[in-house]
Amino acid sequence: MNVLLDNFPEFRDGFIGTVSITAVSSVIALVLGVLVAGFRVSPVPPLRYFGTAWVTLMRNTPLTLLFLIFFFVVPEILFPGMSPFVLGSLALGFYTSSFVCEAVRSGINTVPLGQAEAARSIGMTFSQTLRIVVLPQATRTVIPPLSSIFIALTKNSAIAGAFSVAELFGWQKLMSDKGYDIVPVFIWVALGYLVVTFTISGLFRLLERRMEVAR
Repeated sequence: MNVLLDNFPEFRDGFIGTVSITAVSSVIALVLGVLVAGFRVSPVPPLRYFGTAWVTLMRNTPLTLLFLIFFFVVPEILFPGMSPFVLGSLALGFYTSSFVCEAVRSGINTVPLGQAEAARSIGMTFSQTLRIVVLPQATRTVIPPLSSIFIALTKNSAIAGAFSVAELFGWQKLMSDKGYDIVPVFIWVALGYLVVTFTISGLFRLLERRMEVAR
């Protein structure tokens, strides 16, 4: 308990950092994932090729390597001076977007083909069909896998601590450098991650129940 009480401001900052990077990268992953999923089911071949390439590249690139690219290559070529928090959020968001894309695409495939054909028969474009007809129905199927994906994202955020991003894993490194026993430090870090992951799980469970009632 002393390690927490004596260093509570640092722990609080680390916990808020973990929540912040999880929230920002989740939004990035969700927006990109839905967009790329739309590309993957698009009738336009170049968009399908781009979507397939995006998923293949991101899913098969180790997350640590992606962090290295964002922290040491991207600032040199594109955006010099970008903060570690933004770079870490982008790396996490881009990586997770490929998993979101596949979950959303699987949900789209559960919607009967006749729904899209009926929408096209009344003059809807592909984007209108996807936005108004297909995605709302696919959402019910997509919620459970998205919960697991965002929980995994929360745990993956620990990698950001190795790249100067203030979060729980970074607090653990700070406590180790100060000479504290590693066991209680890891216990508090684990409890911090559990609070975040249980909150995400509870939110998705609530959303799933609401969708079941709507059904």
